[in-house]
Amino acid sequence: MFQLGFFSPGTSRAKFLGTWYKSTPDIVIWIANREKPIVNSTGVFTLARNGTMILTTSERELIWFSNFSRLVSDPLLQLLDTGNLVLLDHKSKVEKSFIWQSFDHPGENRVPGMKMELNKYLTSWKNSGDPSPGDFTYKIENRGLSQTIVLMGKRRRFRSGHWNGSFFTGLEPFPNPDWKVQTVFKNGELVSMFDPNDISYITRLTMNFTGFIQRYIMNEQRDAWTLIFEMPADSCDNYGFCGPNGFCKIDKSPVCECLRGYVPKNVNEWSVFDWRNGCRRITPLSCQKDEGFLKIEMVKFPDPLDYEMKTNMSIDECRDECLKNCNCTAYANMNISNVHSGCLMWFGDLIDVKEFTTESNRDDNFYLRVPASELKDMISRKKKRKVPTKLIFIATAFGFGMLFFGLTYGVILLRKRHKRLKALKIKREDLELPLFDFATIAATTNDFSAENLIGEGGFGPVYKGNLSAEQVIAVKRMSETSTQGPEEFKNEVTLIAKLQHKNLVRLLGCCITGKEKLLIYEYMQHKSLDYFIFDKNKSALLTWPKRFDIIMGIARGLLYLHHDSRLKIIHRDLKTSNILLDENLNAKISDFGLARMFKGDQTASRTKRVMGTYGYMAPEYAFDGKFSIKSDVFSMGVVMLEMVSGKKNKGCQNLLKQAWLLWKEKREMELMDACCNTQSCNKSQVERCIQLGLLCVQNAAEDRPIMSSVVLMLSTNDTTLPLPEKPAFFLDNSCSLRQQSASRSKEFSGGEITITDLEAR
Repeated sequence: MFQLGFFSPGTSRAKFLGTWYKSTPDIVIWIANREKPIVNSTGVFTLARNGTMILTTSERELIWFSNFSRLVSDPLLQLLDTGNLVLLDHKSKVEKSFIWQSFDHPGENRVPGMKMELNKYLTSWKNSGDPSPGDFTYKIENRGLSQTIVLMGKRRRFRSGHWNGSFFTGLEPFPNPDWKVQTVFKNGELVSMFDPNDISYITRLTMNFTGFIQRYIMNEQRDAWTLIFEMPADSCDNYGFCGPNGFCKIDKSPVCECLRGYVPKNVNEWSVFDWRNGCRRITPLSCQKDEGFLKIEMVKFPDPLDYEMKTNMSIDECRDECLKNCNCTAYANMNISNVHSGCLMWFGDLIDVKEFTTESNRDDNFYLRVPASELKDMISRKKKRKVPTKLIFIATAFGFGMLFFGLTYGVILLRKRHKRLKALKIKREDLELPLFDFATIAATTNDFSAENLIGEGGFGPVYKGNLSAEQVIAVKRMSETSTQGPEEFKNEVTLIAKLQHKNLVRLLGCCITGKEKLLIYEYMQHKSLDYFIFDKNKSALLTWPKRFDIIMGIARGLLYLHHDSRLKIIHRDLKTSNILLDENLNAKISDFGLARMFKGDQTASRTKRVMGTYGYMAPEYAFDGKFSIKSDVFSMGVVMLEMVSGKKNKGCQNLLKQAWLLWKEKREMELMDACCNTQSCNKSQVERCIQLGLLCVQNAAEDRPIMSSVVLMLSTNDTTLPLPEKPAFFLDNSCSLRQQSASRSKEFSGGEITITDLEAR
């Protein structure tokens, strides 16, 4: 599995001694001379008689030597199957007693069997071609409450939640049966973490030079790595993203709000989404007896910067203890198995509070101290919501009276519904939508009149309708000439109904009557993004801050589809016309007719029927029918560059080529849409979007970032972006025959593309 030798990383000519995976030599586990490369010379590695390992140049300049204090009479150097380079005394009677081991000197990668403890932490490379220690460090922090942190220099960039006895809250998705917990405590300090149960499961944890902690597994062929997990995963994972006493909720918009009883320190800053200064109390604590606590559920605990831990204390005793101290702002019950349990109290500002969205964190709650006025306000609101007893009795009696009639009528409706679903091969358990009556939908759209027509796509025409005075809907009606068929209709009905996110359009129901197939959506007042962005007059309405907000919305929606939803969804047709805008110009991804669901650890699939829209399709999908989450990332990159430029990527007018050439010459701001107000334009933000857009449209899928990385790189300026290479579909001065042919074809949504390869005779 592993090799020991000399190597030169990337395009560097400097030589280093290290160990690496035999099948993937670019993944290095240990480096002897990490800070002192061998330049303009050859290297010589020697094992001395006393066991000392010595690295010199051919000119006998000392580069590195191993340091240990024990005497060795018969040294033996071995490279183990774990990747650990170990020195043993062959005559020692102590079995497996390592005098020295490379696992005690980790670099950027942690592999199974390698412990993490004090002074044994991961440090990133400076860049892909320089393995000397970079800016980022990943380690376990033990200060009574164990947690993992990523430092950028001395500044915190990310931290996990606390160690709860089984896993770090807010880090990897644990508990997981595929992993075994090997927890070792020395003097109350956590020094080890997780390894896989199956030894054939080859994995590594990497502190990347861009500032991300990444978990990889090796594929079945053992010749490449698959990224399965990355932190920080979203904006809320950035340390202190919402400032002191701020509460980060990634599923809300805006993502930051103040904790209960607090208001923004600077309202103007929060109005432009700058939350760094955080929040202050509305009413200062006065240590009165009638002060109380508000339970904050499913959260990453505040960073224990100023805290106190008291063991063997119940939750009620903890509450009383916090009330005794006027500076105590919050408390929580701590119960770490086999270590300690008791009371954790915070003092002063609460930093880095994030809402969790997974059930494994349902017990992560803390209690926030609030003044008496806030408690009274809460009690008052609860009383207003309380339903009178008489009303409950009347409603119950009425309900029983209607039960018999409802059951009888319901059976009739269910039979009709089942027949309609059976015709489309849709199982009832897969349908989580109400079925609308055709006559009702026809009435709401004025019998599908031309006045109500608001658009048309590959599925068919779209009509505006009014279900009631308050509820406006959009109705997609499948046409007889639709490029999408029953399979796409079924796909949209069974998939999108299970997805709930503020950046996905909401499907309200469907209608299946004879040949009629209708989809009923929430109405989007401002139609689709392409309606604005490619129109000279309307595009001026999209200032740069609004464009960036739309880009972030699309990215968050894709992140949900790929990583955070209960399904892993590949959209396959992401484009500006499939991004709808609500009354506040918030982006919502739509049209899931071509979407596909991945199961378990599936990462890619292939189809003989390539469907989508030219200009947005990734090359591996367009030419080989292979699609994955990276296919959507490519489409995201195209949309991002179109948003910046206001130009469409099509035909010989290759936007990707233009963007790359301008970026390479450091003239990327020339790509910016002239319609944008230059006063509202954030230059560094625009440049970041262009560079990130180019990273998303790289020719090789593995070179593109995943969506969690895209969201993080968009939301922070602290992350160093990798340098993009020449993008996919990069054309010389003359268009290729294949692209000329494609550009002459009529652009369509959801249509089928047939590609003919030219072969020499």
